[in-house]
Amino acid sequence: MAEKRRNLALAGYDEIFGGDDSQGNGGTEKVQMISVKELFPFKDHPFRVVDDEAMLRTVESVSQFGVIVPAIVRPREEGGYEIVSGHRRKHAAELAGLTEIPVIVRDLDDDAATILMVDSNLQRETLLPSERAWAYRMKAEALNHQGNRADLTCGQIGHKLPGVKTREVIAKEAGDSARNVQRFIRLTYLLPDLIDMVDAGKLGFNAAVELSYLDDQQQFDFLDAMEYSQNVPSLSQAQKIKKMCQSGECDEKVMQTMLSEDKKQPEDKVTFKGDFLRKYFPKNYTPQQMEDVIVKLLKQWQKKRQREQEL
Repeated sequence: MAEKRRNLALAGYDEIFGGDDSQGNGGTEKVQMISVKELFPFKDHPFRVVDDEAMLRTVESVSQFGVIVPAIVRPREEGGYEIVSGHRRKHAAELAGLTEIPVIVRDLDDDAATILMVDSNLQRETLLPSERAWAYRMKAEALNHQGNRADLTCGQIGHKLPGVKTREVIAKEAGDSARNVQRFIRLTYLLPDLIDMVDAGKLGFNAAVELSYLDDQQQFDFLDAMEYSQNVPSLSQAQKIKKMCQSGECDEKVMQTMLSEDKKQPEDKVTFKGDFLRKYFPKNYTPQQMEDVIVKLLKQWQKKRQREQEL
């Protein structure tokens, strides 16, 4: 009975994905069942697989219906297969007690595999800043390799097509802005402790972008200065620290003094959790963009109230 169910499943997959000729390549690609023990994560995979509420729902679905959409994998020289798309599905299958899942095996080079891996994950509803940052950088590097360019650290990040910046290609395909792509990539130059603070909402995105221009030793000094002062920097402080570090006028003592300065705080402060706000904004909006929209709406509401009071 189990073998019959497996055959029916494969027949369904082949019907959906085109069977042996799903790519019009003469029968070199088809859906097949492969043991989860033969599947290995993509090297430097930037997207986290966590046992959260979304994963619990996926496990329940897999337990009831199996893995509906095949994973995409590529052969490894050392044996087995590297997952290009389907890390969460594979993990859910393991939690559900499945020993094999449907996959499509493709012979992809490193750059093509990286681009496919990134594109298949960028559309997820919730992404941590670090996940989006590393995904953008990995795709930029892959595109630059394809265009024989490797100048990721320059202002333009390199070009994929004549006259077209790599960040513009990424932005168009991700539904983001080229400027935002560049700013997210800057986060990858932060020390792990600092980028973890951005993910946790303890360090502002815009301030973090400014701090990413500090070298490693300056960032270590900055971490020590934050611990000493028990403060995180405002955007203006981060900009000042960046400027002074670039001119050689900043050390840990200077950072400590700056971070220890009293900041003017509003008398009443209302804080919204990121998960709550993101329900009302496009998934690629930064905290600063969300704040700008909220301020604009509040100003419009204030003007409306003033007009009503004047009537």
